[in-house]
Amino acid sequence: MGVTITMTKKSTTRRQILSSIACSATLAFSPTCLANSDRQLSTLRFLVASDTHLGYKNSTSAEKRWIQAAAELKSATGDLVLHLGDIVDGGREEQYLVYLREREKIGKPVYEIPGNHDPLALFRKHIREQVDVAVDHEWLKFVLVSNAHTDSHDGFLTNEQLKWIESQCVAATKQQQYVLLCLHVPAHSNRHPDRGWYVKPEHGQTELYNIIKRHKQQIVAMMHGHFHNGIRGWKECDGIHEICMPSVLYNLDRGLEKQNAAGYNPLEFRPGYTLITIDNGMMTLDYKPLAAKVAITKKCALERAWK
Repeated sequence: MGVTITMTKKSTTRRQILSSIACSATLAFSPTCLANSDRQLSTLRFLVASDTHLGYKNSTSAEKRWIQAAAELKSATGDLVLHLGDIVDGGREEQYLVYLREREKIGKPVYEIPGNHDPLALFRKHIREQVDVAVDHEWLKFVLVSNAHTDSHDGFLTNEQLKWIESQCVAATKQQQYVLLCLHVPAHSNRHPDRGWYVKPEHGQTELYNIIKRHKQQIVAMMHGHFHNGIRGWKECDGIHEICMPSVLYNLDRGLEKQNAAGYNPLEFRPGYTLITIDNGMMTLDYKPLAAKVAITKKCALERAWK
């Protein structure tokens, strides 16, 4: 179903990673088993970009923003970069080359999931043959799952994917790790005034939440792209944060705070990315607009996972 990539802070090129994946179902650079339940967890820092939509409206605007974002991600503090989907716009195949050209300059491991604008065949051809992967980094397991279809804004999880997600939670428990789930489309049942795009119960939402309940002590958060609403999050499922991350291309203010919509949506909507720090049971999201200083800091307590 998926592969596990175990990384360290040692520099490893994307080409080396892909070459190893092609030869084996498991890529391991070093053991990451954690010592004991009362261990002192190291501080983790990583970066999240999403929804670059290269080729948007057949203009170069998205390319220019990705060039800027990639240059900033190179110099930003973080061990790795997550891209949460919609790499290109409307399946424009030639734009994957633009993406890869700038991605190579980042100089950090970058792990992507496809969005509803990324046909799976093109994602496999240009980004990674094995779509669903788990990335082990120190005490945290990033579980990256493809849940977007090109013909819908909703999310979809197969029974096979759900079983694999649970298997990664079980593995994390045995390895004394925590889990961060990454899916392009959120599972949260958001409705008006939100976008109303999510994984419906009949498409895997119910079982996903059952898995979360069974493994809630291991799960740090769920992260998504898709919404173009800056940082948009909820904390309703067993204390687990479900967060849609800002788009590199554009974000819209839907007036959610003014309408007292459930959850949180800090008032920053410029194109940008997020710097994330997890330390001592607190996850800090620093929203970094392109070519500007950090504008919003959102602190997310992880007391459920850390109990």
